[in-house]
Amino acid sequence: MKIGIIGAGNIGGNLTRRFTAVGHDVSVANSRGPETLKALAEETGATPVRVEDAARGAEVVVVTVPLKAVPDLPSGLFDGAAEGLVVIDTGNYYPRQRDGRIAGIEDEGLTESRWTERHLGHPVIKAFNGTYAQDLLDRPRPAGDPGRLALPVAGDDEAAKAKVRALIDEIGFDTVDAGGLDDSWRQQPGTPVYGLRAGTRAVTEALAQAPKERPADFRG
Repeated sequence: MKIGIIGAGNIGGNLTRRFTAVGHDVSVANSRGPETLKALAEETGATPVRVEDAARGAEVVVVTVPLKAVPDLPSGLFDGAAEGLVVIDTGNYYPRQRDGRIAGIEDEGLTESRWTERHLGHPVIKAFNGTYAQDLLDRPRPAGDPGRLALPVAGDDEAAKAKVRALIDEIGFDTVDAGGLDDSWRQQPGTPVYGLRAGTRAVTEALAQAPKERPADFRG
């Protein structure tokens, strides 16, 4: 499968490592240009590209950039992508630490990924947002292993969600269906499932226990 990754920080870099390790054709981009991704490319076999080219021919694109940077992504970002493109959003809203106050989230009550979806102009699936980046490398387990971690996955398109869940299974993790995108507040920062290292049962229970109100530390 051809996968584009926009953002080469901790999550983006380690997803590049994991997806290439299981045989996918990965193009990776960041805001500083492909020349800064030479080491990652040499390590993984991924192709460093400009952000504008990351989705070209891709069946899946992972957008893993700071939330405040989403509106600055180039227009036509998904032009040239494969038919049926699936977009994965890994983003989190950190108003005090990084992003500043975002009115659509604070005043309209949009979930982080719904806000991101509006700016991207393409449906998204929310995944990997509460995952420790190093766990992507250190904690993959085969299916059925009692120590296998589970990740929540939210989205409105059931076929797209299934594709993302299959991809996550392929790199060594179970998944839990966290509902539609408007339910994805259950996995935002400050919720019980955020950063939880556990299996499917505990992740399912944590999603159910999430309070609707955004914690004070994560409000602008």
